[in-house]
Amino acid sequence: MSEPTTPTRARTVPAEAGQAPSSSSAGSPVRAFFSGSAGRNIGLVVALVVMLIVGAITAPGTFLTVDNVFVILRQASITGVVAIAMTLVIIAGGIDLSVGSVVGLASVVGTLAVVQDLADSMHWIVFVIFALAVGAAAGLINGIVIAYGNVVAFMATLAMLVGARGLAEILAERRTLVVEDRSFITFMNADILGVNMLIWIFAIVAVLGWVLLNRTTFGRRTVAIGGNREAARLAGINVKRHVMWLYVLAGLASGIAGVMFLGRTTAGSSTNGQLLELDVIAAVVVGGTLLVGGRGTITGTVFGVLIFATLTNVFIQNNLSSSVQAVAKGVIIVVAVLLQQRFSRPPGRG
Repeated sequence: MSEPTTPTRARTVPAEAGQAPSSSSAGSPVRAFFSGSAGRNIGLVVALVVMLIVGAITAPGTFLTVDNVFVILRQASITGVVAIAMTLVIIAGGIDLSVGSVVGLASVVGTLAVVQDLADSMHWIVFVIFALAVGAAAGLINGIVIAYGNVVAFMATLAMLVGARGLAEILAERRTLVVEDRSFITFMNADILGVNMLIWIFAIVAVLGWVLLNRTTFGRRTVAIGGNREAARLAGINVKRHVMWLYVLAGLASGIAGVMFLGRTTAGSSTNGQLLELDVIAAVVVGGTLLVGGRGTITGTVFGVLIFATLTNVFIQNNLSSSVQAVAKGVIIVVAVLLQQRFSRPPGRG
């Protein structure tokens, strides 16, 4: 029992000695504020407001119109749905690089001729069922390989990224598969209370993700696994099974995004969702979720998605090149990670 107490004394003695009491007392409240969820969310709100101001100044006639606000929300919806599930995965200390490819595969399977014929004889809900099933199956494979095969998440999902994209190309024969059912297109582009269906889907998924993370045992176990996997196992959590289900959720969210792609573009293609995983992970990180796991919020992720969608819209409104936009996104990601290291380091982590 002497060994565990020795490091504790080594850490507390310098603090009690207080060789720099003034700087410590001044820095602690600031660090405590910005390491909390309130401080992080305030920073995200400020960043979003700054972008809105920039957009209003540079494109005063079009940026702050109601129509353009809905355009931003529609653009954010697909990325946002996948980012909600990715938040849970990263909080648990994992990563999923395959979500973009799974989105493409789900959209292709949902528009195959045999699926469309089945939908014609039954209902367009068949599109949705097949797309969700493909996404969940891909997530299940990722989860089994990672949790029970002990394969590093980065490598396992990288393999799925390549494999799912290749399978989508094979099934589609490198063609764009058009959705023939007009009732499906009408439903996916309908407005409810003046709000587009894609935005409603994003809002519903965000609320469900928030409840799952903050109001259920599943969410508490997710945070516990990300904070200390071995301690979570010793506490009685079935870590492997839990991790598997997290990747199933990520795959299911990718299937939903695939359906949203079908509704927005009216076509399934192996190129759907290309590089989506980068936008998703960037939004989650900017939203304050730690890449090492153990901390993150759904609210922060929603703000992160909106920040990048607003940034994209500002560049489009000002006819700026996508290359400059990519540089700006890279700078934002680097700044977010640096701020994480400065203010959001969990206790006991170097």
